Amino acid sequence: MSVQTFLRQRAVAISVGGNYSLANWYDQTGKLRNFACRTSRVSPFRMIVDVPVVGRIGDKVSSYFSDFGKLDGHISDTVAGGFLLELAVTREMRERLSNQLAWLEKRLSDPAVLDARQNARIVPACPHSTLIFGDGSVHACFVIDMSISGVAVSADVQPEIGTPLAVGGCVGRVVRHRPDGFAVKFTELQSRAELEWRIARPPQRNSTAEARVEQLAAEAPLQPAAPSLPPGFVRVDAPEQHGGDVIELDA
Repeated sequence: MSVQTFLRQRAVAISVGGNYSLANWYDQTGKLRNFACRTSRVSPFRMIVDVPVVGRIGDKVSSYFSDFGKLDGHISDTVAGGFLLELAVTREMRERLSNQLAWLEKRLSDPAVLDARQNARIVPACPHSTLIFGDGSVHACFVIDMSISGVAVSADVQPEIGTPLAVGGCVGRVVRHRPDGFAVKFTELQSRAELEWRIARPPQRNSTAEARVEQLAAEAPLQPAAPSLPPGFVRVDAPEQHGGDVIELDA
């Protein structure tokens, strides 16, 4: 089925976060890569999913969503930054999904119902953005969630911890890897009112962000914190090749 045909069918416009893997898309260790994703329109038979890596029509997809559980299927059509997933589920699972969608649709129509999980983070209306690296390379990415101090993204690249980059117009460093992506801490706190506008994918290369990333790359890289020592021990400096000695203090 095509996306245009699905848009004319009965479905629920619902945003549910999850993750997915594409058949034959592996990481450096030989394991299937996981990417973050988010639904935008769902029925008991198929769904439109916003993703960082689109894949091809016919590709098999294995996915998991917080409200729906594990859902498998294949891609029947693609759009910019997303695909139409045909669900391969049993009749019982389809009935359960239908009931879940009815409940979610009712919850969406009731402004008195609040989802506490959304209060802990900001989920952008447009999940697509751009990564800009110090060498000038640019990669599309999917924004999982964000705050004024940092952002979690999913992309077809997995930069090392400490790598300087810009997400849209916000500059920072990679501070943590996730199963479906990585986290970036901004070099400075952002304005909450302007955050989504700054993160959103710019229509062209962001020269200001590129210059700041290049400057950050030229600075000293992040150094891992020295391991903590048990009470009563101190580290004594030694030649660099030995990395220091640890001795126990007298009682």
